[in-house]
Amino acid sequence: MVAIWAKHKQKIAEMQIDTTAQATAEKAAQYSSHVQELEDRVRVLERIVTDRGYDVATQIEALRDTQRVEELLDNSGSGVPLDSRKQERA
Repeated sequence: MVAIWAKHKQKIAEMQIDTTAQATAEKAAQYSSHVQELEDRVRVLERIVTDRGYDVATQIEALRDTQRVEELLDNSGSGVPLDSRKQERA
């Protein structure tokens, strides 16, 4: 009886080890894929920066300035908007 129980426990332990190994291999593959994607993105960013030089910083600042102007225009509305469906009294 003890020998059968020991063999059963050994098989269960081996199955758990196999399951853990498969899960670990799958996680490693996922991490490898993610790292590859990030490396590709960094390469693109490096190419953009080196091809255009410091012009990128100027373009970013221009976009920020444009965004600030749009925010100012959006926030400079005059008063509370009237609801055209209701007849509001001033």
